[in-house]
Amino acid sequence: MFQATRRRLAIWYTTVTAVLLLAFAMGFYFYVRSTLIERIDDTLSHVVEVVQRSLVIEPAEPRSRALQVNVEASFRDNFLVQEDDHIDLEWFSPTGELMWSTFSDPIGVPLHVYSNGETVHLDESHLLRQVTERIEFGRQVLGYLRVSHPWFEVTKPTRQLFFDLVLGLSGLIAIVASVGWLLSGLAMQPIRESYQRLKQFTADASHELRNPIAVIQTNVQVALADAEPDPQTQRYHLQVVERLTRRLGKLVDDLLFLARQDSGMVQPQWGTIDLRDLLEEVVEEQWMVAEEKGIQLDLKPSLENAAIQGDRDQLSRLFTNLVSNAIQYTPKSGNVTVELQTSKRNNHLVYQVNVIDTGIGIPEEALPQLFDRFYRVDPARSKASGGTGLGLAIAQVIVDNHHGTIQVESQVNQGTTMRVVIPSQEN
Repeated sequence: MFQATRRRLAIWYTTVTAVLLLAFAMGFYFYVRSTLIERIDDTLSHVVEVVQRSLVIEPAEPRSRALQVNVEASFRDNFLVQEDDHIDLEWFSPTGELMWSTFSDPIGVPLHVYSNGETVHLDESHLLRQVTERIEFGRQVLGYLRVSHPWFEVTKPTRQLFFDLVLGLSGLIAIVASVGWLLSGLAMQPIRESYQRLKQFTADASHELRNPIAVIQTNVQVALADAEPDPQTQRYHLQVVERLTRRLGKLVDDLLFLARQDSGMVQPQWGTIDLRDLLEEVVEEQWMVAEEKGIQLDLKPSLENAAIQGDRDQLSRLFTNLVSNAIQYTPKSGNVTVELQTSKRNNHLVYQVNVIDTGIGIPEEALPQLFDRFYRVDPARSKASGGTGLGLAIAQVIVDNHHGTIQVESQVNQGTTMRVVIPSQEN
């Protein structure tokens, strides 16, 4: 699927770029061609002006007002001069009869006045660019001057330019195709990674949902299959079902929270919060759980007031997750301490909350994946304690929503410190 999409992206990129390059090459080719033609036409017009000024005009007959051009005197010196520039001259009488020409043989092109320049085809390989001008004196037409220039001075450079452009375009399109394939691969990489994460997330979620449902189904089937149910046994099955449904409810709640955060459907409900009061509530709620496990849970706030802007429900969930995890993975007679401190980050006041436990710790190689969804350092231990592997992923999302940071430091069999930094209200 991704290879086909990458191939289509590369083809579209190459096609669009090739069309743009082709349009540029065509524009450049026609610009050069028109410039060459314009230069030739300017040269022909200049020759017409020079010859026109050198014409010898005399009376056609003695005592006659009619004038004529002395062809021999007028063109005597022009032949050698124009031969060096590959320019040929033709002079026609007022009636259109050819009177003088530098061509060795008449070219047989009909005479018609065209002072802006035209291209004449003598044969398939011989073309001329011509300018024909009517020569007048007063109101009397003295004749017609036609100046011709060989077309190969246009076709030769333009043909070479055409081949160069074709060769250059072919090379550029090949390079563009290679670059397009590379860029499409780079563009597809985040999509491929996102898709793989989605597949893994879906597979993990399905696995987490399937196991409790299978256990619930088994307990219900066993209870229904008993013809003479024992109340104690039935109670045991119901307790298992109740525990699993509670676990499923927590899992669905976590999944729904992450899905809503990913989609941006739910925005944080911002308000002013006293972080000290919030932490006191969280510790108070978790104190009974810690007491049952024989764990000492303490709050050590160093501030009387710690005002921040945030979503109270999200922050309560964040610190409940962290304290709950610390209690869960700390053995009996251990300690869990919640600290509230201030510090400076880039000359701005921030609040730092440290959740410190003396629990089992986390291996160093597991730390980079700790905030990934459904990641468990010890899957067997996490499932036994009812964990879903989403708690720290949710914590990361909440911290990001509040423009803060979360870090973890841990050593195996010595304990873990979760450090959360949140900007103060003034920031």
